[in-house]
Amino acid sequence: MKVLILGGTTEASALARALAEREIPALFSYAGRVSAPKPQPLPTRIGGFGGVEGLAAFLEAERITHLVDATHPFAEQMSRHAVVAAERSGVELLALTRPPWVPQAGDRWQRVAGLEDALAALTGPMQRVLLAIGRMHLADFAAQPQHHYLLRLVDRPDSPPPLPYHTVTVDRGPFTLEGDLALLREHGIERLVCKNAGGTGAATKLVAARKLGLPVVMIDRPALPPRREAHTIQETLHWLV
Repeated sequence: MKVLILGGTTEASALARALAEREIPALFSYAGRVSAPKPQPLPTRIGGFGGVEGLAAFLEAERITHLVDATHPFAEQMSRHAVVAAERSGVELLALTRPPWVPQAGDRWQRVAGLEDALAALTGPMQRVLLAIGRMHLADFAAQPQHHYLLRLVDRPDSPPPLPYHTVTVDRGPFTLEGDLALLREHGIERLVCKNAGGTGAATKLVAARKLGLPVVMIDRPALPPRREAHTIQETLHWLV
């Protein structure tokens, strides 16, 4: 057995620790989108594979028997590539993913199918908006330039995003309810935009929004090809052994 973890999430790191403790041969792969990725107790590679062909070649060259896709729920391209490459290479595939968030009593969610719908939902007069979507699509929000955006990012951007009015705060989860309440109050936030990432590390902003009565534009997860999924480390270990 030899396992490749496509990582970047807290679940991926937890699985890496579990495999290392059990001395199960494994490799860990980061996409390379943050400047200082968390060290792992496994041999680690950083960077893309070069599409489906590159990933399939890597699986074969490294004699990988089991592929665990523990990427972010919105890493759509990587997850699609993993499904195809695993099938081509005859490698077993499991997605270790978080259950999505579901609205609770008191939530004011506006669920949207994707980024374009999220942008359309921001049509209207200026508001102070917490944009908690990562850094990849910040430039798209220049289409709604009237708002003042609070950008919560893992790394400070190399160049300012093309948003006329914005503030950057650099922080890495897991976050606390007290911290998120203070953040929203300090910046006078009137609306949140976020992706339905699920999990507990970033859920406190939703509880804070609920307590403050703030509306949330919630971007639904992308549709992915059929694949076997697990939601816990124990399920994943059971699948492996």
